[in-house]
Amino acid sequence: MPRHHLRSSRTSAVPASHGVAEAGRGAWRAGRYRWAVLAAATFTQAASGFFVQGIGAMGVHLQRDLDLSAAQLGLLLSAAQLAPLAGLLVAGELLDRYDERWVVGAGACVVAVSLAAGSHAPGYAALLLVLLVVGAGYSTVQPGGSKSVASWFDTSRRGLAMGIRQAGLPLGGVLAAAVLPALAASAGWRATLTAGAAVAFLGAITFTAFCRRPPLPRTTKAPSTAATSTGAEAGGRLRLLREPAMVRILVSGTSLVAVHSGIGALAVLHLHETAALAPGAAALVLVAVQAAGAAGRVCLAAWSDRNRSGESGRPSRSSRSSRSGRSSRSGRSGRSGRSGRSGRSGRSGRSGRPGRPGRSGRPGRSGQSSWSGRYFSVLVCLVAVVVGLVALATPVGRSPTAASLLFVWLGFFGIGWYGPWVAHLAESAPPGRTGFALGAAMAVNQIAVILTPPALGLLKDVSHGFAPVWGLLAVLAATAVALTATPLSRYVLTSSTNATYRVARPRTR
Repeated sequence: MPRHHLRSSRTSAVPASHGVAEAGRGAWRAGRYRWAVLAAATFTQAASGFFVQGIGAMGVHLQRDLDLSAAQLGLLLSAAQLAPLAGLLVAGELLDRYDERWVVGAGACVVAVSLAAGSHAPGYAALLLVLLVVGAGYSTVQPGGSKSVASWFDTSRRGLAMGIRQAGLPLGGVLAAAVLPALAASAGWRATLTAGAAVAFLGAITFTAFCRRPPLPRTTKAPSTAATSTGAEAGGRLRLLREPAMVRILVSGTSLVAVHSGIGALAVLHLHETAALAPGAAALVLVAVQAAGAAGRVCLAAWSDRNRSGESGRPSRSSRSSRSGRSSRSGRSGRSGRSGRSGRSGRSGRSGRPGRPGRSGRPGRSGQSSWSGRYFSVLVCLVAVVVGLVALATPVGRSPTAASLLFVWLGFFGIGWYGPWVAHLAESAPPGRTGFALGAAMAVNQIAVILTPPALGLLKDVSHGFAPVWGLLAVLAATAVALTATPLSRYVLTSSTNATYRVARPRTR
């Protein structure tokens, strides 16, 4: 072979091997950096919710200093959750259009500035207004951090990553319950807002500095707004909210978030008034409850990764998005509203209606039983919560030791459910609409978050006891189990999908 050919082959081989090595190093660096993104998102979650999570722990001090009833104390918690009812929807749209880094960073800054201003609030009414603004800023933190983490981790570790990230909220509650009551007792409740502002601002800086999008291009892009009419866009959103997977997500989420809100608002009061614990000891129990919730979010989400392997090896919805032109087979129901299909259903071997049960008799879009896959972990939380709440409503709940242990149990399952739930939600979202799906589901949850604290506080004031409060929450959780994991769920999920079909069916002649 001529020498110039040998030189040519050598020189062409060097860049190829160099490129492979560089790609390997780039993938290794990205694999390490995703944990930095996870740490930043977790810290920002804890920092942004630090003050609001501590309101329940400061319940005794706030009632004394501001002369509040239980219902008014619950309204303080609801004030911080009112703005996200609409703000989460807006945040979801922003996250589908812009980098999470700037959207979340700006929201956390709003939290910090509003809390700093709130330290000069003259009284209860002004504090309510401040918490409304805090809630508006926090609207971007919850879905933005979840979307950022979901984009960096594949489905094999997404549950664990989401669980660690969602543990930020109860971890912030742990720190708040440990610090804010003592700070309120020594320096007054206004000093707690100043501390909350400083922590939230540190979270904003951390997320903006460390969070980046993955180096590889995203598998799908959000649908172009210019190419999609307003009516078609609204119809797609309506179809998304009525799909069986989303119905399960919304029903279970609202019931469990009501339990979480009830624990945060009334656990300290129950321990102080019913179990005769001192305010300081009751606040320490709430610290343990929040710590159990943080552990639950990580452990239950990691467990959901293992449960997901039982889904017959089927890929997640995000990885199935590339098959939008294919019809579903083997008796699984078709999918309405898939990309490029304008609401036409796949072929199931039967009629073309989406969501009709396949031959296996299993309902809805996912084609699998509620007692398998990642959602199984959520169902276990629902059942465990029912057991704990029923026990708490009995005379057992009057014992200081028994009540404390029951609240820790409820913390693990009644707060820990969010890890597997949000991972299931992220995987059920259609391609390019993860931000909207997260924002929409969390906005529906906000209805329960807003209504639960004042409603439960009013129920406690009227009944002069906590048994009706815990009994009502137990009924809500049991109803969610009945609607999503019993033979009744087959009718509920199928009806919701058939309603989607009637809305989405194209009119052709």
